[in-house]
Amino acid sequence: MAEMKLSKFKYRLPDEQIALHPAENRDESKLMVLDRRTGSVKHHLFRDVLDFFDDSDVLIFNDTKVFPARLYGNKEKTGAEIEVFLLRELNREQRLWDVLVDPARKIRIGNKLYFGEDDILVAEVIDNTTSRGRTLRFLFDGNYDEFKKTLYSLGETPLPRFINRPVMPEDKDRYQTIFAKNEGAVAAPTAGLHFSRELMKRLEIKGVKFSYITLHAGLGNFRSVDVEDLTKHKMDSEQIWIYEEACNIINQAKTEHKNVCAVGTTVMRTIESSVSTDGFLKPFEGWTNKFIFPPYEFSVANRMISNFHLPFSTLLMMVAAFAGYDHLMEAYHEALRNQYRFGTYGDAMLII
Repeated sequence: MAEMKLSKFKYRLPDEQIALHPAENRDESKLMVLDRRTGSVKHHLFRDVLDFFDDSDVLIFNDTKVFPARLYGNKEKTGAEIEVFLLRELNREQRLWDVLVDPARKIRIGNKLYFGEDDILVAEVIDNTTSRGRTLRFLFDGNYDEFKKTLYSLGETPLPRFINRPVMPEDKDRYQTIFAKNEGAVAAPTAGLHFSRELMKRLEIKGVKFSYITLHAGLGNFRSVDVEDLTKHKMDSEQIWIYEEACNIINQAKTEHKNVCAVGTTVMRTIESSVSTDGFLKPFEGWTNKFIFPPYEFSVANRMISNFHLPFSTLLMMVAAFAGYDHLMEAYHEALRNQYRFGTYGDAMLII
């Protein structure tokens, strides 16, 4: 396969095909099933995914939980409105957070920012690490739980910018998988959003096994690639946990030649970050900045569920590596012709 360039991941996506709202019910979005050997495509509803899995097949989910990361505050003295996007907690005791601020050029070390009615939360800028990134220290009298509760009560669901509408109450629930457990993500693992409790139950009854890993998805998922030569692109590091129990379930399925399906790009990146030489998954806790693009040999999963990703995105590149570039781009054009919905709240694809 010829080496992959950024320009190969361009396609025309009309604004009206970017989903602004989730499907009424989680498991009723459309599902395209792509056979990566033949390139053939079939159209279903997501709940039909049940028909493609059998006893002892494994679905791997990312159980990360999104926190309300976007806050609006005001700068001291000028009162200028500042958007603060919480990226991650750096130090629990000192209430230090790694954040992005917008507009960035107006924020200096030592500036104080005020949040909420009666300025119930104050933060001080203590470090300017990058052009946009900052370290904030939150000044708060109460204990840690009270601080966290106050912080999260002021934050809003961090929908990606391409969902171009105000955040609504329903987003708190719908921009979260039903199995979200380990808090720390600022972006939802979107392929997992399609699974309803009823569908999970029906899969379980059929004997399908579930395995959970954790990757705290960061804003790097939406960061644009600005180099034509993909080998020069650097992914942001994200924190991952691959548990021993998950490894046992997945490796047993591989030994028995059962289907192992990665639900989403975050799962695929995680499991490909800790593999033994013979293709089995190894427990791991740490960070990954793995960037997967064609051509790439996958080791663990033989199936994948994914949403329809935006042009030029690293997510699109990873799915192209799994499905085969030509098959995937043809499937995307088919999806556009058939009014599939793209992006976080959009429709899904099962690649078999």
